[in-house]
Amino acid sequence: MTTLYFVRHAHSTYSPDERKRPLSDKGRADAIRLLETFQEIPIDRFYSSPYQRAIETIAPLAEARQQPIIEVEELRERLLAPGELDDFQAAVTYVWQHPNENPYGGETNNEASQRIRPFIDELVEKHPDEIVVLGTHGNIMVLLLETFDSTFDYAFWKSLPIPAVCRMDVRLGEKADIHVVPLLTNTK
Repeated sequence: MTTLYFVRHAHSTYSPDERKRPLSDKGRADAIRLLETFQEIPIDRFYSSPYQRAIETIAPLAEARQQPIIEVEELRERLLAPGELDDFQAAVTYVWQHPNENPYGGETNNEASQRIRPFIDELVEKHPDEIVVLGTHGNIMVLLLETFDSTFDYAFWKSLPIPAVCRMDVRLGEKADIHVVPLLTNTK
């Protein structure tokens, strides 16, 4: 069984450059507090979205474990629109209600799911019996979880804190066991 910990990035400072948006002071403090969450959990590997806020969120943990972070495009956030939106909330609501449509010029829910799911399947095959931390984003994380269990949906995404940690235990060909990890507490 492979155990995957998906870490939704901590609070970031707004920037129109999605890739280089850094963590805020609060986000940096929460990233350091993740050390408490993972205190007694052995970790074999770290993967992250190439977006700065995702990397910065898991960086203190990777540094404490003296392990590199492998950046992969598949963990990047779903592109909702190529530019700024007048009403982000209306746009994200629409695409969740219409998984095969995105009139804003970005990825549909199904396209984003089809991008992330094969990567996760390959990761599980490549790292059997390992514990892997993945620095990622809320929308793409929930779209992936939904491919395993339909109860992870728009309402779940809206309820997620920033940062958030979800644990998934999975064997290839079997139903995944998914848990929302209480943030900033010890888990085993």
